[in-house]
Amino acid sequence: MVTSLGIPRLVVAAPSSGSGKTTVTTGLMAAFAERGLAVSPHKAGPDYIDPGYHALATGRPGRNLDAFMCGPDLVAPLFAHGAAGCDLAVVEGVMGLYDGAAGRGELASTAQVAKLLRAPVVLVVDASSQSRSVAALVHGFASFDPQVRLGGVILNKVGSDRHEVMLREALEEAGMPVLGVLRRAPQVAAPSRHLGLVPVAERRADALASVAALAEQVRRGCDLDALMALARTAPPLHCQPWSPSAALAGAGGGSARPADGSARPADGSVSAAGPAEAVPGLPGGRPVVAVAGGPAFTFSYAEHAELLAAAGAEVVTFDPLRDEELPEGTGGLVIGGGFPEVYAPELSANEALRRSVAAFAAAGGPVAAECAGLLYLGRSLDGKPMCGVLDADARMSERLTLGYREAVAVSDSALAAAGTRLRGHEFHRTVIEPGAGAAPAWGFTHPERRVEGFVQQGVHASYLHTHWAAEPSVARRFARAAAGRP
Repeated sequence: MVTSLGIPRLVVAAPSSGSGKTTVTTGLMAAFAERGLAVSPHKAGPDYIDPGYHALATGRPGRNLDAFMCGPDLVAPLFAHGAAGCDLAVVEGVMGLYDGAAGRGELASTAQVAKLLRAPVVLVVDASSQSRSVAALVHGFASFDPQVRLGGVILNKVGSDRHEVMLREALEEAGMPVLGVLRRAPQVAAPSRHLGLVPVAERRADALASVAALAEQVRRGCDLDALMALARTAPPLHCQPWSPSAALAGAGGGSARPADGSARPADGSVSAAGPAEAVPGLPGGRPVVAVAGGPAFTFSYAEHAELLAAAGAEVVTFDPLRDEELPEGTGGLVIGGGFPEVYAPELSANEALRRSVAAFAAAGGPVAAECAGLLYLGRSLDGKPMCGVLDADARMSERLTLGYREAVAVSDSALAAAGTRLRGHEFHRTVIEPGAGAAPAWGFTHPERRVEGFVQQGVHASYLHTHWAAEPSVARRFARAAAGRP
């Protein structure tokens, strides 16, 4: 049933990456949460790391809104699912406001997400090397797409009182409200490495302190009342909130909906997510699906666990750095993304768990591995022994592999039937040799044509990150495979 969602909401964007979106967004979320508001945190695009900081700031799961991987039709329903019962929703953008999937126009851009959510945009501008020119910059972003409503600016990295006065005067001439001014504060910057910020799970105590400092900085520098007033100007969003059970009931066994970036109706309405029918019971009862977590495996989408649970599985998290056995009764194993290259010695030293994983795979147990999981299943990573499930060796590389992919399942597996089409994302600075097995996992159709990954026995392993909300049949298929285990 289509409902009208009146939750106040803001999209935090910037002219380019590195302007301070994550700093401002996390600080805003924490500052509003400290006021006693239930804040729903969201991130545009495929990023896994920023949502961890958002979750720390709000106490709620950080959720992604990716118009490429899930399609524009699912952006509002997924947003409504995450924001249910909240007082405010804050969406952090990706890259620059109008940057999206390469060669696809506005598809997967922050601007597109803002339009799909009918949400006002706050532009975070790095003002460290400009004064009056800031007005020309902001004017260009405000006028580029009339359907994007730029509601105000937060100036970041302002150097002095005089600098602030010049910036405010310029933006007053341009008629653009200044909703906040943040001074340079390197002491609250989160550390980064080869793939971005260090995840929360690897520095939780320090991350808590950083989030608290960001909240204090935002409280001092931003007009929270004005920002909340702007959020309340968002008109009702008419959509059917996504639900894992309804998605599974409507899931087919074929390809995902195309994410073609087509225009949305003027009233912001979106199509239904599928009939809310009961999910058929699984054979063999409620299977345990073990999901790798801990500091080495931090990349996951909240909807994956929700879909598995709705499909009848009991989702249990384990830490490959510390746990020496898979969870009792494991019928399926999910090993997502993360940073195994950082923890290769520790992962290798946990021989008991490596043997347990290898034995599970050798017995035909269903395994879904993405990126970090692929590396963990190989023979070695940077010379350190891994699980040896795959006859492949991985190592760090100087080259960053990054971008959206269109893929089709080449081989039948516990995760996907051959021919299933999905859109995904690659993001890694490692290579594995060979890059594909005798039965590859995926064939990429865009932007390049190649095969990638491994399917053998119950194992599906690949570099490709996917969002199962785009094709819920993969969660149902995997849960059924897990239930078929003795």
